[in-house]
Amino acid sequence: MSKNLVKNPEFSENSSEQDSTGELAEFISKFKTSIWLLGIPAWIYGIFDKSLAAYTDNYLSSVEFFHLLTTTLFFFSWLYLKPDIKNSQSQGNLCPMQTNKFALKKRHMISQEYILPFPYLCQIYHLLNLKHLETVHNFSLNNLKILNISHFQPTKIGGIIKFQTVLDSPANPLRIWRKPIVEVDLILHTPYTIELSIPVYNNKRIIVIFQILPLTDNEHQLFIDIYSDLNWPKPLLQILLHFASCLTLFEDLPYLRNLTETNVERLFKLSKFSNHASTLLFKRFVELYGINGNKTKLIEENH
Repeated sequence: MSKNLVKNPEFSENSSEQDSTGELAEFISKFKTSIWLLGIPAWIYGIFDKSLAAYTDNYLSSVEFFHLLTTTLFFFSWLYLKPDIKNSQSQGNLCPMQTNKFALKKRHMISQEYILPFPYLCQIYHLLNLKHLETVHNFSLNNLKILNISHFQPTKIGGIIKFQTVLDSPANPLRIWRKPIVEVDLILHTPYTIELSIPVYNNKRIIVIFQILPLTDNEHQLFIDIYSDLNWPKPLLQILLHFASCLTLFEDLPYLRNLTETNVERLFKLSKFSNHASTLLFKRFVELYGINGNKTKLIEENH
């Protein structure tokens, strides 16, 4: 197990290079923006000065008019040349598997970790079974319903499933921001890393990264990291996300306890014969890793 947690030196060097490149790009972007902002009052002063000089003697000569017109045109051109301060890494997936640490750091909101007295396979089953969003989290998600599975794509060591959700309750506060129907992404990156990507509004998203570390046969550690590019005050967003994460975990506990008592290995075996759309990603996990520790060999082969 410890071998899976050792970082690849080549990957670390690449990450350091990406961090340095990202920091340099961010510095250049801020420098350009600062120069542009300083230029605005300078051009305004130039227009004011030329206007004042032209009308001091109550006569506007052709030369003065040309200088004023030229300065004004340069000012509007300067406004048009506003630097693009959007971070090119702000779009797309925020998962550590698909972007660099610099982009993640800016969008990281909260981290939580728990040691739970349940087999890690129970947590895997829970996170990859879409129905738990409607049943286990019926209260916290206020009657969110899954309409259909719009896309499923197996990958070499996992899979991606996209599904449409609707806010079934008219009193759901999420209706204030998001569309009635949105497409959510659930991604199995590795046997221990699962991503939930939730659209909010205007292409802004909340990304939840679950990482599971088996400790014993009946105990695992759960790491929850939440990222977002929402333009809300960060302290307020952090409070809301901490509360939401704690609430959903509180809802998980009875369900995980029942899974432990139900014999989760039997669920794994039955999933091989299931074609239910809500468990496609879980079935993919079973196909790749089963319940006999084949995951370790596969991860080492891919590193």
